[in-house]
Amino acid sequence: MLLIVLAYLGGVLTILSPCILPVLPFVFARADQPFVRSGLPLLGGMAATFAAVATLAAVGGGWVAQANQYGRWLAIVLLAVFGLTLLLPGLADRIMQPLVNAGNRLSNAAQHDGAPGIGSSFLLGVATGLLWAPCAGPILGLVLTGAALQGASIGTTLLLLAYAAGAATSLAVALLLGGRVFAAMKRSLGAGQWIRRGIGAAMLAGVAAIALGLDTGVLTRISTVATGGLEQRLVDAFAPSHQRAMAMTGAANTMSATGGTMMRASDAMRPATTQALPVLGQLPQLGGAVQWLNSAPLTDEALRGKVVIVDFWTYSCINCLRSLPYVKAWASKYRDKGLVVIGVHAPEFAFERNIDNVRKAVHDLGVDYPVAIDNNYAIWRAFDNQYWPAHYFADAKGQIRYEHFGEGEYDQSERVIQQLLVEAGHADAANVPIGLGGAEERGVQLQADNADMRSPETYIGFERAEGFASPGGVAQDRAHDYRAPSNPALNHWGLTGEWSVGGEHATLAKPGGEIIYRFHARDLHLVLGPGPDGKPVRFRVTVDGKAPAGAHGSDVAPDGAGTVTGQRLYQLVRQPGGVADHTFAIQFLDAGVQAFAFTFG
Repeated sequence: MLLIVLAYLGGVLTILSPCILPVLPFVFARADQPFVRSGLPLLGGMAATFAAVATLAAVGGGWVAQANQYGRWLAIVLLAVFGLTLLLPGLADRIMQPLVNAGNRLSNAAQHDGAPGIGSSFLLGVATGLLWAPCAGPILGLVLTGAALQGASIGTTLLLLAYAAGAATSLAVALLLGGRVFAAMKRSLGAGQWIRRGIGAAMLAGVAAIALGLDTGVLTRISTVATGGLEQRLVDAFAPSHQRAMAMTGAANTMSATGGTMMRASDAMRPATTQALPVLGQLPQLGGAVQWLNSAPLTDEALRGKVVIVDFWTYSCINCLRSLPYVKAWASKYRDKGLVVIGVHAPEFAFERNIDNVRKAVHDLGVDYPVAIDNNYAIWRAFDNQYWPAHYFADAKGQIRYEHFGEGEYDQSERVIQQLLVEAGHADAANVPIGLGGAEERGVQLQADNADMRSPETYIGFERAEGFASPGGVAQDRAHDYRAPSNPALNHWGLTGEWSVGGEHATLAKPGGEIIYRFHARDLHLVLGPGPDGKPVRFRVTVDGKAPAGAHGSDVAPDGAGTVTGQRLYQLVRQPGGVADHTFAIQFLDAGVQAFAFTFG
């Protein structure tokens, strides 16, 4: 019952999704018709079709995706016809009459003036349902994941119906409110015909947006979180506490036992493997990716008989970057022995949802194995994953045999690879030397100095910020002139100049602004990006008021000069000698820079 309520609430929230915006004019097109004869059949058709398409998606695989695409184009054509009939009443009489007649035969309730009746309203609802289906969010993803893992069942059908009912409820509210607005406008202005034509134009604009892919493309990028964040909060609220303990927001990260890096998982959580690796479950399908890099989409058929590593990562995550040399080495050393490495890129920050950014990072980092873009966290949820980085090892039978979360224990992980390859018939895999095989750790990928690191990962956006020490605190979501803290304590930081601090990052409004941080670690990194215009932003780094000289990071010159050219993690300090408390400062010579998070090594 709890899951049904959760699915219903997720359906209600779907109407707020940007890709639903083009569909709403289709609903308001019936606002001047009786709700029972017009609105209710539309909602019923939408809910039934949505649930049917989603059910097929849960059990039908690729055939369903193809069938749904054809249905989507049929729906676009049908809705375009409806829009034209609202714009051109004369055309409506000729084109809509067959649909009206069909509605009369189905329900004997069509209106005598030739307007669409129950049958055609239901048909419009069917079309709306076909278009609504691609807009599902995290909660529907959980339902479909359960169906894929456990097979279709009555429970799955009930959850899908609950989700569809929630969507229909929010549409019904919009339709009823829209009807009142529609009636008031007709009474006060006598402009019913013009209103219908306006709605018809809106419908055609919506059809154009859907046909051009704007509903799932541009519109969904208006807000990269959209309703996914609201739905994810519902998922987190109803999930068991042990599943939320290390949620993907990163808010509950834990410090390592040495006081070191803020990791998404601690190596101490995982016991060492034994000779007999247990079966931990079946490898979930990877069909939730929005796009693949370096490969066509990988199916169960393509992976049959292969040993598989699934690596959850995101390209600005320092823990992921430090584990990357080992993952790349495994992919190279064992590729011809039956190993397939798959990187699942699940974004933490909004800019990591930009596929062009990920594509560039994959190229710059030398990742040549398949990468699944998991912008909707569909694969993340299918694995019930909670960590960056996370490595799942599956045998040739498609069974997960080992998991490792966080950095470290690379030799042990490689021995697992060899054991699974030997089980699969590749006996020579056991003779491959353990290690990086000649590859080097360099730049941000060098392993952290955990023995002397006392500064934690620190977010700059107000939603997760800690240790902010500028006088007066944070002024949320508005420009404010900040002053530097006079004598910041260890792991405290502040701003100077005019900044606008949002939930995820801070944006510099005028040149000359600074960020100051009192830290204790060998390395200091900062996730940065240029402004929306993409123009490079020059900066200058100091350590204890001086140029870093030999302590400069890989993205900074010895005199402290550097430039923000893209949205990524920048290494600003790497100390060659002993580690002590230092005051770091970075001054930006140009406006527009966006600052996200500090990490240390």
